[in-house]
Amino acid sequence: MNKEIEKAGITIVQMANLIPVAKTVGANRMVPTISIPYPLGDPNTPKEQQWKLRYHRVGVALDALTTEVDEQTVFKVKI
Repeated sequence: MNKEIEKAGITIVQMANLIPVAKTVGANRMVPTISIPYPLGDPNTPKEQQWKLRYHRVGVALDALTTEVDEQTVFKVKI
């Protein structure tokens, strides 16, 4: 689906925990997430820590939207 949306001229960022799968399906801009059931958080951590993690990952994704890429790119996130 990513390829079709980009063909229509809309830039898209794939946030995924399985980056190899995202690459296989043709995503151009990828941001790693945490896990399958909780891609942007961990319910075993304090809410404040979850918020910081989400804020950071979404910020990386927004930066990725404005970045020109010529090939598939995985954007780095803080651990």
